[in-house]
Amino acid sequence: MRKIVLTLMLALAGCVETVPQAPAPVPEPVPRTQPAPAQLGSKAAVRNFLAVVRRMEPLAERECLARTRNVPCDFQIVVDDRPGQPPNAFQTLDRQGRPIIAFTSALIADARNQDELAFIMGHEAAHHILGHIPRQRETATAGAVLGGLLATVIGVDASGIQTAERIGATVGARTYSKNFELEADQLGTIIAAHAGYNPVRGAAYFSRIPDPGDQFLGTHPPNAERIKVVRQTAARLGY
Repeated sequence: MRKIVLTLMLALAGCVETVPQAPAPVPEPVPRTQPAPAQLGSKAAVRNFLAVVRRMEPLAERECLARTRNVPCDFQIVVDDRPGQPPNAFQTLDRQGRPIIAFTSALIADARNQDELAFIMGHEAAHHILGHIPRQRETATAGAVLGGLLATVIGVDASGIQTAERIGATVGARTYSKNFELEADQLGTIIAAHAGYNPVRGAAYFSRIPDPGDQFLGTHPPNAERIKVVRQTAARLGY
């Protein structure tokens, strides 16, 4: 297993056992009036996370090697255990270009089962496999250049040009962000399923988080749209 950074986990890892979870059957849609499953205790949450990392990391690396060329596929799974961080996961790169998948402690505690953690990890791994970071940088750069050119044509001063470039970069970076999320949901579903997890059960996490709606230049698509993509992809895989 690669490096896992979490003080709490290092303290608890020696006193918990890994209990593999068999893939659960595809659940029926849960009515909004039905309460969400109870939050797990800290030991159970840690146990689930460690089990998912052990199973998902090598599978994500194999998928990366099979789907990419000349792309680093040695995923590093890290945990942000700084106090006060909200439930979140993200994918980034270190200085050598190696992929990092980061979870906050709050997200690990908030996940109700291994399927949710596996789907989220598959989703973040998919961002790297699909090259979303370099693609987003390209669109941001193009947006900044266009914004600067337009400001120059209009005849604004230097500070105005810089502002236009920043706005252009933001617009450019967000132009395809919703599509990127849906692409990552689709491939993340496949990765989680190949690892033996139930991605539909995993995507139930969307039913418990705030819905971003369909905002102009928003970074994430509506939760219902994401769940639909997961269900459609999982159906093709026999779930």
